[in-house]
Amino acid sequence: MGLQLTPFRGLRYDPDRVGSLAAVTSPPYDVVVRPDGLIHLESADPHNIVRLILPQAATPSIRNEQAADTLDDWLAEGILTVDPEPALYVYEQRDTDGHLQRGVIGALRLSEPSEGVVLPHEDVMPHVVAERTALMRATYANLEPLLLTYRSDDSATASPCTTSTVVERAADRPPLLSTTTEDGFGHRLWAITDPAELAGIQADLTHHQALIADGHHRWATYLRLRAEHPSPSPWDHGLVLLVDSARYPLRVRAIHRLLHGLPVGEALAALDGHFRVRHLEVPLPEALTALAEAAGAGNAFLLAGDGAFHLLDRPDPALLARTIPADRPQAWRALDATVLHATLLDHIWHIPEDSPARIAYIHDTAATVEKAEQDGGTAVLMHPVREEVVRDLARQGVTMPRKSTSFGPKPASGLVLRTLSP
Repeated sequence: MGLQLTPFRGLRYDPDRVGSLAAVTSPPYDVVVRPDGLIHLESADPHNIVRLILPQAATPSIRNEQAADTLDDWLAEGILTVDPEPALYVYEQRDTDGHLQRGVIGALRLSEPSEGVVLPHEDVMPHVVAERTALMRATYANLEPLLLTYRSDDSATASPCTTSTVVERAADRPPLLSTTTEDGFGHRLWAITDPAELAGIQADLTHHQALIADGHHRWATYLRLRAEHPSPSPWDHGLVLLVDSARYPLRVRAIHRLLHGLPVGEALAALDGHFRVRHLEVPLPEALTALAEAAGAGNAFLLAGDGAFHLLDRPDPALLARTIPADRPQAWRALDATVLHATLLDHIWHIPEDSPARIAYIHDTAATVEKAEQDGGTAVLMHPVREEVVRDLARQGVTMPRKSTSFGPKPASGLVLRTLSP
């Protein structure tokens, strides 16, 4: 049995009760740059979804209670309303370059990795899973969807009720909502309620498996909460966006590291004799081009934070052999993220990867450099891994180091939520 996607009654903003739909959306919780991005989103509209996905208070328990109370208030005030009938939702994103992505949002029946239905490809951080679990438990809601990808069978696209044909047919109809967020992305949403179309999508997806593109911590949260509630229960399912990457290939970007308390000078001094280091007095785009060229020949990283860029490549083979576990496939051992965590962080810089006080994970390249310069830390800029490498390792059951990839575009948070209350 493959993917089992179930319609649900979506929880959505009433556009007449908020300033604009764009003003109440947010990037996923782990993409928001804090504190600047958080403050910006909170000030965009008093009902911005960030008040639910990243509540601000003195302690975790107060934060979670605050999010639950806020959700209850918005429901009582009609800020958020429940759609009248269960649906699957077709979701479209289009960026300023014309890149188009469409997929289906629904409640996916949860499965264990051993079942081979949903394939994770990254390790997770236990403290983040604990935080998201407590928030989801308090709010009794799936506040933002995971991003999953699957690959359709091209030979089946002629059927009138495959997922792909239903998605494309929906996009020809007037949408439930349409908005453009400040990043220039256009967003549209349609509800699929026709019984034949719903049955076609559900039957089609049972033949597929999916790769977690974004949302490993939320997936782990779903599994933990399902284990807490006897089945059957609403916790048997979790909110996801499924994108057919055969039709709409995702973009893969890197997630960068900000190392607190490690000035660039100290980081470079510790590398003496272990990596080739080249000092670059160039703008960020040129430095990233140099990183891409070096990454084509082997492991490479950019360090920043002192007003310049430092290109690391050609690591000592003996160092890699000594520091990287030998019990994994060669493709895993050759990953930049593997070398970063096993060799640089653990062996050279002695920074524990599970310490949020020492490491921040930031998606935006310029923001990583800027914060390193402000804080006196070191930015480690990464080159993205290829999608085929990710899929191959996932199919082997091999997880990559945490925060190894950033697939996108990611769904905007706040367009459709799922409440687990009756």
